[in-house]
Amino acid sequence: MITCKDILKLNLDGVELVAGENGLDRVVSWTYLCQTRPYEDHMSRGNFALIVVDYVRFDMEEVISTSHELFELGISGLGVSVMEDREKLPSELIDWANEINLPLFYIRWKGASFVDIDQSIGKILLADEIKIKKTGDYLYNLLFGYDINQRYVEKISAQFNLDFSKPYRVGIIVVDRIYGLNLETDEHNYEYYANCLNRDVENMECHPLFMKFLNKFVLLFEEKSDKSAEKEIEKVLKNLDELPRFKGLIRSTCILGPVCSNPADLSKSYQQAKNLIPKKDYLPHSRNKKVISASVLGLYKFMFNSGNQSEILDYCTEKLLPLEAYDNANGTDLVETCWAYYLNGFSVSATADDLFIHRNSMQYRLNKIEELLGFSLDDYTEFLDLLNCIYVKRMMFV
Repeated sequence: MITCKDILKLNLDGVELVAGENGLDRVVSWTYLCQTRPYEDHMSRGNFALIVVDYVRFDMEEVISTSHELFELGISGLGVSVMEDREKLPSELIDWANEINLPLFYIRWKGASFVDIDQSIGKILLADEIKIKKTGDYLYNLLFGYDINQRYVEKISAQFNLDFSKPYRVGIIVVDRIYGLNLETDEHNYEYYANCLNRDVENMECHPLFMKFLNKFVLLFEEKSDKSAEKEIEKVLKNLDELPRFKGLIRSTCILGPVCSNPADLSKSYQQAKNLIPKKDYLPHSRNKKVISASVLGLYKFMFNSGNQSEILDYCTEKLLPLEAYDNANGTDLVETCWAYYLNGFSVSATADDLFIHRNSMQYRLNKIEELLGFSLDDYTEFLDLLNCIYVKRMMFV
């Protein structure tokens, strides 16, 4: 992905970085020339904003207020040019840019024009897109190609520093989004998230191959005995989802397929990871984990693949019948309450917060559950059996 650091490396005549050096890794999606308000109707997240101080539409005071507004809208960097270089950028603007780590460039009036900047950024963005497409095409062929022979693997793998004498693994990153009132803004935000994700993946020590495929992102990386790649992916996704511009709006999870020693088996690894996508929200503690392995099913996978599924399902249905019947008759969520109680470490307060109900209401639900089932939830043998039934039924019906 292209960042403000790449713009600095262009060494364009008359373009000087004056503040925000610590923010040079911000992803640039395109350029945006500030002219007419409201800016949110024209600008997208990640745009590199350009302002001309012409003393008609913009003076220095207007530049300062506009910069704050643009930053809230998600610009990646800011370039300011002053007509005939009449004055320097105010220290107030420079100090603010340093404080928030926003790359601030001064563009001399007789130096590079905004057209030069726009075209130069466009060229490197285009070159980067070609590079991403080339990587994506290769990864696509590995996963879905009909004839992945050894000669093809050896010839192409050298271009991407892959060594298939070592085990590799496929990961699928699934992104959950909350949509607002403006669908176009949501899409821009999602695209910017994808760009940031691509940047962070490129900087990972395990150097995975990465591609955007349909509404998902696919990784291919070398499997290490110390699970360092999985830990790195977990860290990258957590950090990205916690950024203010994405927090509460976009949440990602990476699902890993089985480890493969043969490139011909990578498609199977992808498929097994894909099959787990609908089940990810039902896996224990999945809300707190960013990386989930297909192996998380443990012994349950033998149940789902066995020939006695109907017998298992009948047992689970009978076990849950008192709660399900009560929920259906009264519009309650006692089954969900049991599961949430488990996911929150059997804490009444934490579960109440998770379900957005009062602590007293939570305690009432637990009492009702014990009454309907005829045993105390402190009886861990009975409660574990109940939780297993909830888990198995959900996995079977997804």
